[in-house]
Amino acid sequence: MMARSNSSNVWLQEHVNDHYVQMAKKDGYRARAAYKLIEIDEKDKLLKPGIWVADLGAAPGSWCQVAAKKVGPHGRVFALDILEMDPIRGVEFVQGDFREDEVLAEFSALLNGRQLDLVICDIAPNITGNADTDQARSMYLCELALEFAREQLKPGGHLLVKVFQGYGFTEYMSAMRETFASVVTRKPKASRDRSPEVYLLGKQKKS
Repeated sequence: MMARSNSSNVWLQEHVNDHYVQMAKKDGYRARAAYKLIEIDEKDKLLKPGIWVADLGAAPGSWCQVAAKKVGPHGRVFALDILEMDPIRGVEFVQGDFREDEVLAEFSALLNGRQLDLVICDIAPNITGNADTDQARSMYLCELALEFAREQLKPGGHLLVKVFQGYGFTEYMSAMRETFASVVTRKPKASRDRSPEVYLLGKQKKS
């Protein structure tokens, strides 16, 4: 077995001691990312009883856990990821690659013609270590999420998407502004300070 590098040892130490990791264990969430959605939702009131939500890039499922609890028994949560995800009560899951048309078609078929109230997307590409490649891959996934939202969100619906600041960010923000009445930036406390990630919230999809 290879010895861990100093940087991965530091990350592991940080992760184990991380306040949000500890809270996730205590509260029964599958990942610390749950608190990012919880904080944004407290501010923006996105998750309401009875609404229909799609979670793109859902595994391991902490955002689904938050969403399913909030929308309640009369709401629906649909989840998609290339990775496996253990079942969550009240969540319908499709495993497949978001970039493939047939996977998106299978996922869309679950909606049975009804439009969504909210699309949430915490998706990130597999990291290559090449900053330019990783940024391009990330922006491509964000563009697919926006395209999906344009097709599947009802007028007045919302999109919350994780974006890494860098090449293509400004253009993506402009594209979101064409689709939504307003676009705001959120950086929840559970986002690590050094991470270039921010969340863009498109409110009130234009009809």
